[in-house]
Amino acid sequence: MATVMQGGGVPPHAKTFLGHPRGLYLLFFAEMWERFSYYGMRAILVFYLTKHFLFTEQPAYAVYGAYTSMVYITPILGGWLADRYLGARKAVLAGGVLITTGHLLIALVEGPVGVRGTAMEGFYAGLAFIIVGTGFLKANISVLVGQLYPRDDLRRDGAFSIFYMGINTGAFAGPIIVGVLGETVGWNWGFGAAGIGMALGLVAFVLFKPALHGVGAPPSAERLSARGPIGLSQEWTIYLAALGGVAASWWLVRNQGVVGTALIVAAIGTIGYILWTAVVRLPREDRDRIFAAMFLIALCPLFWALFEQTGSSLNVYTDQQVDRTMLGWTIPATVFQSVNPFFIITLAPLFGALWIKLARRGLEPSAPLKFGLGLILVGAGFFVLTWGAPAEGLTPAIFVILLYMLHSIGELCFSPVGLSSMTRLSVPQMTGLMMGTWFLSTAAGNFLAGLIAQATGGEGAGPSQVLEVYGRIGWVSIGIGVVVLLLARPVTKLMHLDTLGKSVDHGLAGDKALAEPAAAGVDTRGEQTPRR
Repeated sequence: MATVMQGGGVPPHAKTFLGHPRGLYLLFFAEMWERFSYYGMRAILVFYLTKHFLFTEQPAYAVYGAYTSMVYITPILGGWLADRYLGARKAVLAGGVLITTGHLLIALVEGPVGVRGTAMEGFYAGLAFIIVGTGFLKANISVLVGQLYPRDDLRRDGAFSIFYMGINTGAFAGPIIVGVLGETVGWNWGFGAAGIGMALGLVAFVLFKPALHGVGAPPSAERLSARGPIGLSQEWTIYLAALGGVAASWWLVRNQGVVGTALIVAAIGTIGYILWTAVVRLPREDRDRIFAAMFLIALCPLFWALFEQTGSSLNVYTDQQVDRTMLGWTIPATVFQSVNPFFIITLAPLFGALWIKLARRGLEPSAPLKFGLGLILVGAGFFVLTWGAPAEGLTPAIFVILLYMLHSIGELCFSPVGLSSMTRLSVPQMTGLMMGTWFLSTAAGNFLAGLIAQATGGEGAGPSQVLEVYGRIGWVSIGIGVVVLLLARPVTKLMHLDTLGKSVDHGLAGDKALAEPAAAGVDTRGEQTPRR
């Protein structure tokens, strides 16, 4: 069996392609198909509920908010289990199996239009499998990327940029293929395509596993294989517990209010513990940096609550109120879900180059300043839509595209900066906890997105109510963004950037290509940029 080098990374004799270990492209392929399945399914989720099960919009948005928030909670536990017991490689494999099962289950149990019963429960069960599977896979696949390289390997930054582009590619293709199949051929075709996509990534991961050269192995193979009190090995006990997690997720996604309550309790406990640790145990500079990181985390729910209207209320508005006809063909509304990843793919390199150029001149905006700009841009996106919507008739599609462009630029100012800052500002023993808190705040944002979407629908609601809600949240976001700009200087002082570079690396490898809030996983210790 291949073994990892003592100093980290694959063996020197490992075959490479374009200067990188072949294992990188295996992980690129696996993650691309996983994101293809996730974003493709997300694009048709609300439509499946409203057009197949005949939900009204408000309960459909509640299910959407609960589901999308839970897929950001489970990676916290999945990362912990992999770090302590399974290892990243087994965790990714288990996650892929669960995700594939979830998508295919939804496709296979579909019943007649309007008939719920067993089909409805099967749908919830499919979501539960995906939620738990994402917890295993999403938290750990980026860990494998980092373990392919020695800690001081200068290729790491380029490797993570390549890996993150796999995420963006899958996010771009998923809504087009899954969405078109789901809306024009049949919903089970769409969910089936998402499942087949994940299955392709899973098969590749199994067949070409030798390309990883043993990275991501369990911390202790002997302990993992040891039998416990119930007669199962520790590994299979974890898998059995995962099925218990599926049952719990099935119940939670059907009882969305409990998810919101759990998020509040978790937030109070986690934030309270972090602040207590910072005040009682850390020296002044480290304490100040934790305070600065918590300031950024506090802005996270607002940004994602607005941004994540993409798959819910904006998706429905595009379907019902936007002129989608081009050259005689009506473009399915789900295809517009690919506009954001298109802009990420095209604009991320430009913004990465811009930040580097400004940094060389000492002009790069600080992290709080970028956060403020991100909030202003996401709010401005909604204003573009409200200004472009006519008093009567359909909204021209260009205004939806412009909204997504502004949101994408805002995402590039927000998400990669936040992910990098969590790693950069944390003390080593708290990095995992801070990344977990970032995931938790993102989950809260997704849950709030469901509540905002519910405010746009309801009995007798029309496009005017949607646009009114968009106008309000736009003003709120812009207003808070301006306040953040005013507070940027004192918050930046709390970061103590003059001494930060002496003790830690700059940030996350490949962070200029980051966008998705969960892209880096929970354990980022192996993903930091080496000093040059």
